Amino acid sequence: MNQRHLKYRVVRCLIEVPVILAALYIAYHYFPQPEFIYPGRPFISIVFLFSVVAWYIAAQFSGVYADLRSKKFSEEIIYILFTVFLFVILLSFFLFMLREQLYIRDKFLLLYFTVLTSLVIFNKYILRKHLHKILYTGRLNDNILLIGATQAAKDFYDTINIHFYYGYKCIGFLDNEVTKLNGCPYLGEINDINKVLEENTVDEVIIALPNSKHQELRLCMEACDLYGRRVRIIPDLYTYASSNIQINNIGMLPVINLRSLPQDREANKIIKRGFDIIFSACFFLLAGWWLFPLIALLIKMSSKGPVFFKQERWGLNNKLIVCYKFRSMYHDSPETDTNGKFIQASPNDTRVTPIGKFLRKWNFDETPQFWNVLLGNMSVVGPRPHVTPLNLSSMHKVDRYMLRHLVKPGITGWAQVNGARGETLTANDMQKRVNHDLYYIHNWTFRLDCQIILQTVINIIKGNPNAY
Repeated sequence: MNQRHLKYRVVRCLIEVPVILAALYIAYHYFPQPEFIYPGRPFISIVFLFSVVAWYIAAQFSGVYADLRSKKFSEEIIYILFTVFLFVILLSFFLFMLREQLYIRDKFLLLYFTVLTSLVIFNKYILRKHLHKILYTGRLNDNILLIGATQAAKDFYDTINIHFYYGYKCIGFLDNEVTKLNGCPYLGEINDINKVLEENTVDEVIIALPNSKHQELRLCMEACDLYGRRVRIIPDLYTYASSNIQINNIGMLPVINLRSLPQDREANKIIKRGFDIIFSACFFLLAGWWLFPLIALLIKMSSKGPVFFKQERWGLNNKLIVCYKFRSMYHDSPETDTNGKFIQASPNDTRVTPIGKFLRKWNFDETPQFWNVLLGNMSVVGPRPHVTPLNLSSMHKVDRYMLRHLVKPGITGWAQVNGARGETLTANDMQKRVNHDLYYIHNWTFRLDCQIILQTVINIIKGNPNAY
């Protein structure tokens, strides 16, 4: 790690200390506490000391100070909330041990935890934007050398160019056969790696070679060891792309483990189903009871026809389900063209009613699907269910399309929060959506569900050009 990265990480870690102190003084201002009974040990000092210790212990378990440059801010917020959760438990334990000497009001703690959470989130956002500004100028970038010209190498190069805030700059690539790679500078054959490492500033080497290139892989590893360069391998695992891959060791031998899906485990099924029920019930108790009658009245006033729209879609294991939505199109609008092809919603679609445009823009038309969640044929988070004609037209054109039905469909999903929503004009558009869905299926965690829900809310507030 170079000095620039070291300074950044130190600042990123220590900046929470004044934030904790500020949150304490704000809470103390509104709810003053009696001084600690021992002379010379004021209340603020004691709680501040315990808070700092509790925060950094919690951070060690939550991973909030890990390198999150390649994560969305919504995911970082989940890390922060998990850290605060552990922090509350630890600080409560510390204060419980001093309950005889130190009495703290519940209102003080509630305000303290609320202010601390808000300040940390705001602080992390400002720090992230500042980091993006630094990375854009190239002052904190890692220089990357790419080995190989496989599809994985192309995807990696495109990704770090699109997302500059990941902080990687590819100085070029080496390959024995291919000399062009999406504009990446060609630096020679793989045998030239020693010369390239000696003549260039390289922070990390990314190896993306086919599985058959054993000798070249060994050569690159030895060169990286010789010059003390970090090295990572992008395995050529497209053959196993439909499986949930885990690489571990048996003795000294690395083994690829094609595990079952996370949602196949009973404990995870219980967690996800329990969350679905609680989340949907809270929606109906807090918003559904007054929002649904209001939307129904607006729909009735704006156009003739039923309030709800029921549509056949494919759910878990390709089983047909009835998906509920608020009607956003004129009654009896055609679903297929003269050739019998399904008509997807498009910008300025004449079938959409004026109130329907509003509902679609703010995703209110999807809210009746919380009833599907309570019924158990949908989940709050999962791959979006497609209508039968779209499934039939995509299943033979899109790779691994049917695997998206290995879990329950959802109201929102990983594809939607990553921009893969709306009209799919080409098979490539649908392929991108399916790739996101498969990533979600293979990498599901409860934390990922929370992140997707949070990102969905953020996207609704920001507005989405594909919401029509």
